[in-house]
Amino acid sequence: MKDDRKIRILQAIIHNYITSGEPVGSRTISKKYSLGVSAATIRNEMSDLEELGYLFQPYTSAGRIPSDKAYRLYVDNLIQFKKVENEKKQNIKSKLLGSINEVEQLVQSSLSILSNLTSYTTFAIAPNLRYSKLKHIQLVSLDEFRVLVVIVTDTGVVKNTIIRLQYEVNDEQLNIITNLLNTKLKGKNINELPRTIKEEIMNMFIENMEDLRHIVSDIFPTINSTLDDFDKIKYYTDGVNKIFNHAEYNDICKAKEIISFLENKQTVIDMLLKESNKNDIEVIIGSENDHNEIKDCSLITATYKMNGKTIGKIGLIGPTRMEYSKVIPIVRLMAMDINDILSKYFFD
Repeated sequence: MKDDRKIRILQAIIHNYITSGEPVGSRTISKKYSLGVSAATIRNEMSDLEELGYLFQPYTSAGRIPSDKAYRLYVDNLIQFKKVENEKKQNIKSKLLGSINEVEQLVQSSLSILSNLTSYTTFAIAPNLRYSKLKHIQLVSLDEFRVLVVIVTDTGVVKNTIIRLQYEVNDEQLNIITNLLNTKLKGKNINELPRTIKEEIMNMFIENMEDLRHIVSDIFPTINSTLDDFDKIKYYTDGVNKIFNHAEYNDICKAKEIISFLENKQTVIDMLLKESNKNDIEVIIGSENDHNEIKDCSLITATYKMNGKTIGKIGLIGPTRMEYSKVIPIVRLMAMDINDILSKYFFD
């Protein structure tokens, strides 16, 4: 749309509706915004904007409210982002730095911070940890037939699994196996390990330590299974109850529908993994969503990366009447901070 007057009127309507939540009339725009035109002219322009699909009347004799098409134009071309204050920036970074024991904890902490800052429901998929590296494997004897396998990555993630063996094992044997595993596997990418174990480690034990081979044969399937678990995508949400803070969801049935959608882990993961426009920040508005349950919602998501590869997403969901000018910069800042922390503390 190239008509400057229509654009200024539409911008005023969007701003007013985001702030008030009430349908907007021409008189309101004329009084609150210095547009240099009469209420009658504004009314005529609003009629034109309605015909163009940028406004609609929710019911007879009401003012107009912006359509999804209007929000799309606003987000893409008209928005003036609000700056995140330096104090708030430092506070966000400080809180995130307090959660760097492991990547999943960092992601969960970022969700809580983002939800509190924006008052929206937040969600994330955790990094695909198959790209992290093995830091240590430890085999610990619990008794003659049970072994605790501890796998630690350079991202601080720890996986513990108990194995029941067919054969008796002692501490000395487990120490030998542990040392050999760490000698061979330490520093390797998680996604390389199952292949490495199969092709290299078993040969070593078969050739040099025949007496340990049966123990190793018992242990390795569980190690491989535990390593496969690193390839599973983790999904988190925070502030789900904040759905009820927005007037659009006073209808309990509608709120429950959205909550139920967010609880459908695989559906949300598939949605977030779907090919996007490749932007680091993506805004999906109302009817642009593929799922009927969230056709009245907007989603703002940001990617976080390792070596240029997207390894996770963080985002929020709320009504299309969202304060985009405030929320988008906060989501962008959160993603930038996560990327910075990942590169400095985890993926050197």
